Amino acid sequence: MIPVLYVSGKNISEVWEKSLQLLWNNGIRIRTEYDKPNDPPSIDATMIMVVSEPLSEPRIHLSIPSTFKDLEKYKREVVDGVHDHWIDPKSGKWTYTYHQRLFKYPTSEGPINQIEYIVNKLSNTPYSRRAQAITWDPKFDPKTNDPPCLQRIWLRCTEENGVLKLNMNTHWRSRDAYKAAFMNMFALTELQKTIAELIEKKSGRRIEVGQYVDISDSYHIYGSYIPDFEKRFLKALYEREFYSENIRKSRTISSKHPIVLKEVEEAIQELEKEAQASK
Repeated sequence: MIPVLYVSGKNISEVWEKSLQLLWNNGIRIRTEYDKPNDPPSIDATMIMVVSEPLSEPRIHLSIPSTFKDLEKYKREVVDGVHDHWIDPKSGKWTYTYHQRLFKYPTSEGPINQIEYIVNKLSNTPYSRRAQAITWDPKFDPKTNDPPCLQRIWLRCTEENGVLKLNMNTHWRSRDAYKAAFMNMFALTELQKTIAELIEKKSGRRIEVGQYVDISDSYHIYGSYIPDFEKRFLKALYEREFYSENIRKSRTISSKHPIVLKEVEEAIQELEKEAQASK
């Protein structure tokens, strides 16, 4: 039986950390389609994560196996579509991006902007249950080697103390819990913020970012990643504080920290050069 696990907390750093602890202690051992002959089985579970204040600091976990620069580029890939030009399956390149599927879902009648539909729907009827967007293409994705992990986003506004809050649920078919989930959560909550701003602009009503709920059918740590997970994540868990002003003693960092902002600026500059080179 696949365990169904649940975690909740204030920000994405806290919830991601809790989810990995829970998965490590309670997940089942099961093989994957991507294992090499000598790889140990993955650790897997169905995971539900609830983040009450997704934009609150400290927003970034220092145990993610990527740089702040990578995180910024990925955010812009999802929210702004900076890598949509890499999509060219006939040439053996990318088959999709999440931005393309959400903002320009391909159909025989032309692309559909699902985010525009969500903004229009919730601007007119904030409590509607119909504000969703999908990524899966049943004609194309089952045949590819790397089909979308994200399947659907669903948004709805609730009123709290006279203020509308935009809540987002995301649904994932499969999820690399250690190497991908945090970057996904960071980017999707930035998209949540962007959609809230668009609804506020269109409706003229104040909109704040509400809770973020993240549901993964298969939330897993690959067996081949376990040594790195133990060395990086578990070691920090036992030896560092959750948050400290001294980042050498901290497991998390504010997204406004000068070190982070420096790499964000470098990422923006590199993306601008990349965009110029692709023209």
